[in-house]
Amino acid sequence: MLKNHINLKAVLYAAIMVAAMWLGYLLQQLGWFSGCSGAIIPLSPYGLKGIFLSPFLHGSLEHIFGNSVPVFVLIFLLYQFYPFIARQILFLGWILTGFLVWLLPPIDIYTGELNHVCIIGASGIVYVLAFFIFFSGVFRWNMKFLTVSMVVALYYGSLIWGVLPEELFSQLPEPSRVSWQSHLSGATIGILMAFIFRKSGERKVKYIWEFPNYYSEKDDKLWQEYKENHPEDFLELPYKKKENPWEHLDEIRKNQ
Repeated sequence: MLKNHINLKAVLYAAIMVAAMWLGYLLQQLGWFSGCSGAIIPLSPYGLKGIFLSPFLHGSLEHIFGNSVPVFVLIFLLYQFYPFIARQILFLGWILTGFLVWLLPPIDIYTGELNHVCIIGASGIVYVLAFFIFFSGVFRWNMKFLTVSMVVALYYGSLIWGVLPEELFSQLPEPSRVSWQSHLSGATIGILMAFIFRKSGERKVKYIWEFPNYYSEKDDKLWQEYKENHPEDFLELPYKKKENPWEHLDEIRKNQ
């Protein structure tokens, strides 16, 4: 029964992405990626490769655990409900978000000084998918997609606060290590793609009875009920038999 409703490819792709993230974390622990290797370093040519590699790298177990569940859930929802455009959304969102993060100067919001930062983690992808799925349902105004949007808003609505620097909400003893630039970039790209792709893939089905001039007797239940309860009103009505002039030929001749 579930196989008829759940896209197994959606589960597979989500699992592959999470597995790749954990493989990247394992390679980090083995010393394959150390320091800023594989990270996005804003405005540095050396940091461009981080656009592709940074989602697989994480700073701690807490960091990768925090990203694994939303990445799995959101990729599953993307491929389950947007299978025709899921690949474009995932990879375009991934690349564009990473590039936008690379373009944003890492400015300290209090001192205005440029900081040398190395940005890793899959949170940018989380924000791309969460904001795409939510706003795609809104822009399409389709009941099925709106329902998915509400589910995302219910579980991940608090993500909205992540697009702002953490220092604005609490006094921190040291600068926050959370990359609000990744969150803001992902949210922006997600909303833009939801708008651009709003007419792509599955569309809202418009049934014939939704057209203003449509009328079908079969869909008029009151009329059908009346016909069932009053069959005598629909018997064939008596009519006058059409006369045949050849039967009155003699009479016609006499009158002439």
